[in-house]
Amino acid sequence: MREGEADPGLYDYAPYRNRPRIEWPDGKTVAVWVSPNLEYYEFDPPANPHRKSWAKPHPDVVGYAHRDYANRVGHWRMADMMERHGFKGSVSLSVALCQHVPEVVENANALGWEFFSHGIYNTRYSYGMDEAQERAIIEDSIRTVREATGQTIRGWLAPALTHTPRTLDLIAEYGLTYTCDLYHDDQPMPVSVRSGRLISMPYSLEVNDHYGFFVYNMSPREYADTLIRQYQRLAAEGAASGTVMCIPLHSYLIGQPHRIGAFEEVLKHIAADGRAWITRSGDIAAHYLAHQTGNGGVQA
Repeated sequence: MREGEADPGLYDYAPYRNRPRIEWPDGKTVAVWVSPNLEYYEFDPPANPHRKSWAKPHPDVVGYAHRDYANRVGHWRMADMMERHGFKGSVSLSVALCQHVPEVVENANALGWEFFSHGIYNTRYSYGMDEAQERAIIEDSIRTVREATGQTIRGWLAPALTHTPRTLDLIAEYGLTYTCDLYHDDQPMPVSVRSGRLISMPYSLEVNDHYGFFVYNMSPREYADTLIRQYQRLAAEGAASGTVMCIPLHSYLIGQPHRIGAFEEVLKHIAADGRAWITRSGDIAAHYLAHQTGNGGVQA
């Protein structure tokens, strides 16, 4: 290996063939989890020297109000649709939402959704944080979610996908069992950490509605077709060894009136197919940790 090209050693390399078999409950071939990002964006957040919070100069009235649609309207429309077809959310939560819009958090908790941390605000980033600051955010996340919902978070998705070199070690130290910040595989994989046991939970940028609508400029029907094709391939490959499909959502996008109908067709398709273990991220992590060890190896 050339100087300056050191592998960070986050996880071992394992080619996508001839891995130890992963088996999901009831013979299902693909574990499907839906991840609503329930977020809170500050109107005029403190500046981070490494990244702007808004594309426009602060305060960005349009950007703020567009995202506020999620908590006022989009969440409720999306949640009704998911419940209608038997999908429980695994919430990527800006934990400040517990104080700012507690009605949304209370609704998701009453529906039996799981919560994991997406930082405090989605307008404050990990870039430039020292260890004490990062520890404070993790501790705040654990405490705030527990007080608001009674749940103890088991997973982590860094705020706005921003990290430090110590993030994974710290969340494992605090007892979290999975991270959604590694997009390198379609199966759970062990992550190398100083203490504890941490796995990567497959979370997709490719079929994230933010990328679908903002980056790839998909129509609602194109996005729905992409999700169905993603599902079909992973369900087929999962017959050899169980796969994971994550559907990451932002309700200010998918909860719009002109998009929600196409998304409903995806939920109907997956629910009717019969090969999906429709579940939550923490349940996937718990099953994997109970049945697998090492680099995907099955426990004796």
